[in-house]
Amino acid sequence: MIYSVKPPVKPQRVAINLPASKSISNRMLLLRALSGQDFPIENLSDCDDTNVMFAALTDLPYTIDVGAAGTSMRFLVAYLSQLEGQEHVITGTARMLQRPILALVDALRCLGADIEYLGDNGFPPLKIKGKKLKCQQPVTMPGDVSSQYISAILMIAPLLETGLKLRLEGEVASKPYIQMTIKLMEELGAKVHAAIDYSSIQVEAGGYPEELNSFNVEADWSAAAFWFEISSLLGTNWNGYLSIKGLDGFQSLQGDSVVRKMYQEVFDVHYTSWADNLFVLEIPKDRRMVSHRADFSLCPDLAQALVVTCCMRNMPFLYTGLESLHIKETDRILALKTELAKLGFKLRGGDEDGMLMWQRGTCAKKKGRVVIDTYKDHRMAMSFAPCCIKLGEILINDPGVVSKSYPGFWDDLRKVGFIIEEVNE
Repeated sequence: MIYSVKPPVKPQRVAINLPASKSISNRMLLLRALSGQDFPIENLSDCDDTNVMFAALTDLPYTIDVGAAGTSMRFLVAYLSQLEGQEHVITGTARMLQRPILALVDALRCLGADIEYLGDNGFPPLKIKGKKLKCQQPVTMPGDVSSQYISAILMIAPLLETGLKLRLEGEVASKPYIQMTIKLMEELGAKVHAAIDYSSIQVEAGGYPEELNSFNVEADWSAAAFWFEISSLLGTNWNGYLSIKGLDGFQSLQGDSVVRKMYQEVFDVHYTSWADNLFVLEIPKDRRMVSHRADFSLCPDLAQALVVTCCMRNMPFLYTGLESLHIKETDRILALKTELAKLGFKLRGGDEDGMLMWQRGTCAKKKGRVVIDTYKDHRMAMSFAPCCIKLGEILINDPGVVSKSYPGFWDDLRKVGFIIEEVNE
């Protein structure tokens, strides 16, 4: 399926209800299961990743297929490892079977986990025989791996007879996600002691003793990034018309809340916060910066929105800290370079150094109507759809991929006045 996306004809006042954070939702589902409680989780995300997590924890079939849900894969591997007496196979899509999991498996094996690779060494699918785990000596993991590996082992740690002593070697990536995990664990009474730089983390034994009546999941700042992108491209005649609900810019657990600061500093998109966490986006007159430089090591999921925005706004950029984008739903750096080249933008970098840049370099545009391939990556679809504001139309291949994190994305665009139609190409 291909969607034709065209921009709104005229401004109209719309308040968008953002989806719930899948990062928080998935962590709370696992923590609820580990705690043995059954408290309600309010505003739980309805995205594919969370639905996979919910179904797996509810049914616990012998073979668990997580599809493309990377978070679910990593969290469930740790969870299944400590389920004494149970045996499971966990697998996923073809792309999932190419995403490394060696660092997590090695760490769990240090605790005594019984995990077998059923395919290539270091990659799913896995056969897991649950058993009682114990931390007999400090566990060491590389700090620059996905924070989901670290979060996965941290969340099972309170159930270990001896607790956990974890050492992270080298620079620790995506610290806000580790911080999110620890704060949610503490909500349920876990005792966690972490160094300021997270190079060492100690989790005490004792489980999750704090009983919760309920837990409310906040809206997703990662999803908000695309509305900041849209606002930066719409122009001053939309000033004050567009609002997004459910965000708390000052108390958020999410590291991606930094997106509000980035769009304000770079594109002068401001917001006014009202009651009920309503953010009214304010779009001032266009301004020109010489170039934008930023390190995304703490917020890699924001990179696609910022990269596309910069190109559409003719803003040169140099972005670093993008190493983890190579092992996401797709190789996001390669995907960005390939799809932006179709629009005439020649990006450089993107090797293992985690750097990507555009200095107004151009290449031959693809002739005719441009179809943006999404590579089964939700953020590719959502970051490129706003390009229609500057281009008049953009075609998005496989638009259904947004269900991974933001199932209502296309409906929300229609509310604002975007014209979205299915086309045959």
